[in-house]
Formats: sequence, C-alpha cells, structure tokens
Amino acid sequence: MIKKISQFLLFLFVVYVALCIVLFVLQRSFIYYPPNVTYINDPTTLKLKNDGEELLVSVRQQKTTKAVIYFGGNGEDVSYNLPSLSNIFPDAAIYLSHYRSFGGSTGKPSEQSLVNDAQILFDYVHAQHADIVVIGRSLGSGVAIQLASSRSVSKLVLVTPYNSILELAQNQFPYFPVGFLLQDKFESWRYAQKITAPTLIIATPSDELIPFSSTQSLLKHFSQNVVTMTAIKNVGHNTINASPAYKAALRKLNF
Repeated sequence: MIKKISQFLLFLFVVYVALCIVLFVLQRSFIYYPPNVTYINDPTTLKLKNDGEELLVSVRQQKTTKAVIYFGGNGEDVSYNLPSLSNIFPDAAIYLSHYRSFGGSTGKPSEQSLVNDAQILFDYVHAQHADIVVIGRSLGSGVAIQLASSRSVSKLVLVTPYNSILELAQNQFPYFPVGFLLQDKFESWRYAQKITAPTLIIATPSDELIPFSSTQSLLKHFSQNVVTMTAIKNVGHNTINASPAYKAALRKLNF
C-alpha cells in the first residue's frame, strides 16, 4: 500500500513538473496574440529597424510640434485606432506601433524587445516633434510606463493598466511557481514612482480581464501630484475605447 501511494505521489510530481515545463515553454503564447488579419486604415506606414528586425508603425503624418504614440493590447490591430485618435487629436501627428510579429513587424515579442522598440520609435518621433503624448492600452500600458520612465514624454495616458502581469499570472495559475517561470513580468509598479510627466489613468470597474483592483494598486505607486484617474462605468475591457467618456477624457488633455 505504501509503495502504491509513493508511486502515485511520484506520478503526480512528474505531471506537475511537466505542466510547469509546458507553462514555461508556451508562456509568451498566453501573453501575445498577434492578429490573424491586419487592416491598416492609413496607407502611410513607417518602417524602423532595431536588432535586425523591422518595426512597422501606422502613421498619420502632420507637420507640427505635437505627436501621439500609441501602444495597444496583446491582440490588438492598432491601426483601427487611427480614425478616432486623429479626430481626438486633430493637430497632432499619430504613430501607432505594431509589436514584433504584429501587423507585418518581424521578430518575436518579449517585454524587453517591446520596450527597446518603443524607445527607438520615441527617439525617431522626438527628433521631429518636441511635444509627445504616449498612450498605452492594456498590455501597452506596461510598455508605455517603462518608456515614460526613461524618456521625456509630455503626457502619459494608461488605459486599463495593470500593476504587473506577474500578479495577474499568479492569480490565474495559483498552484504554479509563476514568479520563477515567468520571463515577461511587466511590473509597472516599479516604474510608476519614476514618472514625472502628467499621467491620466482611464479604467473601468467592470473590467473582465484586468481587475480594477490591479489598476488601483498601480495608482498608489505614482506620486499623487502627477496622476489622475477616470473610471468609466458600464463598459468592458475591450469596449472602453468606444465609450464617449473615453474620448472625452482624452480631449480633456487639451493637447
């Protein structure tokens, strides 16, 4: 009997280790969902090089000191935002970043590569536009906040942001050593305290993907004199950007 119990426990251990290996190998497929079909509304596409990869950026070009750089969600075709952002910011150039393997960009996405690409894009845009608003939505909030901690952005907007992807993963996989397995932790809270640019957080209490409590935790890490939050009710994670209140919040930036 003891032998059978030992064999059963060994079997469970082997299965557990195998599941940990599967999670480790496939982890980025749980974070990044490149769109199967990409529809780029604007024919103007900027191509930048970084680390031997090609980064595509959908652009609404405009000769002005103002520019908006947008980083989207983990399965988002950012070019869909071009008409609405052009309407909200009529006097600004618009740059929508397609992550690696998204929208024709080459390479494989990772936290470090996305942040590095964001810095390359910002430096390119800043050479032409002195006044830059950076917007990061969902996954892109982690990219945007790291960018704003290392570059001189004029304003930062975080839409449905998280405190960290590590915390979200730990809640989703509570019985696995996620802290040890996860490579792309996107710990936004580590960078929030470094932000000096005026920051607007837009979130919804009814977010079904990123708990509102995670956004509230992130808010506490900012210096309170730089951050404000707009909570939009009766919308979801994927519908918040279609809300009139969302567009009104962006217009109030007076940019």
